[in-house]
Amino acid sequence: MLSYLDMTPNQLIEEKNKVSAEYKRYVDMNLKLDISRGKPGAEQIKLSSQILDVLSSKEIYEYTNAEQIMNYGIVDGLPEVKKLFADMLGVDSDEIFVGGNASLSLMYDMIARAMQFGFADSKRAWGKEETIKWLCPAPGYDRHFAISELFGMQMINIPMLPTGPDMDMVEKLVAEDDTIKGIWCVPVYSNPQGITYSDETVKRFANLKPKAPDFKIFWDNAYCIHHLTDTPKTPLNLMSECKKAGTEDMAFMFASTSKISIAGSGIAAFAASKKNMDFLLKQISVQTIGYDKINQLRHIKYFGDINGVNAHMQKHKEILKPKFEKVLGILDKRLKPLNIASFNSPEGGYFISLDTLEGCAKRTVELCKGAGVNFTPAGATYPYGKDPYDKNIRIAPTMPTIDELETAIELMCVCVKLASLEKLTA
Repeated sequence: MLSYLDMTPNQLIEEKNKVSAEYKRYVDMNLKLDISRGKPGAEQIKLSSQILDVLSSKEIYEYTNAEQIMNYGIVDGLPEVKKLFADMLGVDSDEIFVGGNASLSLMYDMIARAMQFGFADSKRAWGKEETIKWLCPAPGYDRHFAISELFGMQMINIPMLPTGPDMDMVEKLVAEDDTIKGIWCVPVYSNPQGITYSDETVKRFANLKPKAPDFKIFWDNAYCIHHLTDTPKTPLNLMSECKKAGTEDMAFMFASTSKISIAGSGIAAFAASKKNMDFLLKQISVQTIGYDKINQLRHIKYFGDINGVNAHMQKHKEILKPKFEKVLGILDKRLKPLNIASFNSPEGGYFISLDTLEGCAKRTVELCKGAGVNFTPAGATYPYGKDPYDKNIRIAPTMPTIDELETAIELMCVCVKLASLEKLTA
């Protein structure tokens, strides 16, 4: 198959006419497919359906601290759940706080409290600062950026490299500007590119020397055990490296079971240094008298410990791996020879990142929508929804069935081709 970049003007026009006719055939199919978000599919949700049956009132009262589970208290979470998240994040149990069902809520609350009170090492509440800036590795997670935007932060794009964020840029910026208060990070299977930070990148994070005394690293380990291979990459542990450097007060680590158990009824946690934990617990103890401890106990009864969780994740892998292989196979066959798009082959996580020719992502997504298939809006993986190159598209293969996924990605390839041909023949 001849690359579009090597075609003559006449060949491009001929190809455009052919692809336009192919696109019309998809439009006539009246498709209604949505692969815009990284939601677990129906098969994945069913994996954990029995978690709803593991607790009876008798089993609750057999628990050592039954009355405390049924009553107020234990604000920071059940000891067994703290241990589970400690094992997941590679920290000590006393560095864990267990919250509600979503780690995003914990991150939001962390920022909201900082705006109201600052942190233990802040000169004042962040809300009293004239300017707050936040570093945003991009492409990245749109919901992270939405939090920063909601609180009026100035977001700064940090390019993503195969090793993680551009650390030369991060180190320079934080050392020079005390209005830069933090950075979003997804260190394992980043959203959407599936990048796992290198050991050097983790060490450089731990050894940052920010001008702001209350600079924070928000380390969102959402996909730390969501592997698609049997030999996953495991980066250095941020908290361990920070302790070596004496910078543990910079680090906040987050995780949840949202994509492990039941998405809307999981449990979430963050890890923090003793100084940060003591400071935050005083505020959280006013905010709540305790989260859902029955749900915490339900998870422990179902999974047991980290070994049970890891065994469960193998079942997720068996469902997800064929979906990722299906998408990558189609992209490899339909687009790679044409030299009009590039894409990653993630070893885990929930997304595949596709880059079109510059200026073609929005048009591609628009064409897909016109044929009845919704993808994540182009630009969503950048702060303010503005991709400076208009080329990145996030593909979420997890929710559709294999057949739906095949139809959607085949259509997407047609749309990428058509958008590219429109550009090349303009």
